[in-house]
Amino acid sequence: MRNDDVERYVEALYEGKADAALERTLASIRERGMPDISVKPGYGRLLTLLAAASGAEAALEIGALGGYSGICIARGLRPGGTLTSLELKADYAELAQFNVEAAGFAGRVEYRVGEALDSLAALEAEGRTFDFFFIDADKGNYPNYLDWALRLGRPGALVVGDNTLLKGRIVEEDSTSPSVRAMRVFNERIAADPRLQGVVLPAYDGLAIARIV
Repeated sequence: MRNDDVERYVEALYEGKADAALERTLASIRERGMPDISVKPGYGRLLTLLAAASGAEAALEIGALGGYSGICIARGLRPGGTLTSLELKADYAELAQFNVEAAGFAGRVEYRVGEALDSLAALEAEGRTFDFFFIDADKGNYPNYLDWALRLGRPGALVVGDNTLLKGRIVEEDSTSPSVRAMRVFNERIAADPRLQGVVLPAYDGLAIARIV
């Protein structure tokens, strides 16, 4: 049985459980002609679960797109918890903020537009720290984003990274792609960095989860 068959089986378990906010978000992304690259529903549910299980109250998201993952994260935060989201494109950030606020999180989300590395430096200068990180942006910078998570993370913070298998390209030994090489470094650090307890899940194009120790 192929992985996509298994994924369809798992998703079928949740059929009939309509989620108006997430469906509305996906529809708005399609209407704007934005890339169809939101996290898969299964990993959206996992983001909510991880945020809730970790007791997170301050989350940082790198890569907002249309707000799907932001809604999932915000749903798992402690009452009054906040989400800060970094997005390169102003129109994406605008749509994401609209969708997340429409899902019931007005006043609890902040969007910063521009290069994520610049925004991360600004957050450090402001003395900001976080206990939950979701990385889903340009793949070549994943190792840099992990460095920033370690700098801005509170003890016990969770770091989650999406698309860590790059549609299978991660195992192409002769690949010269900068994204592939960077993601290999990221995955290896999730597995071996002594400052992290980590795991890489192989479904839905790969998801890395690590705890800062």
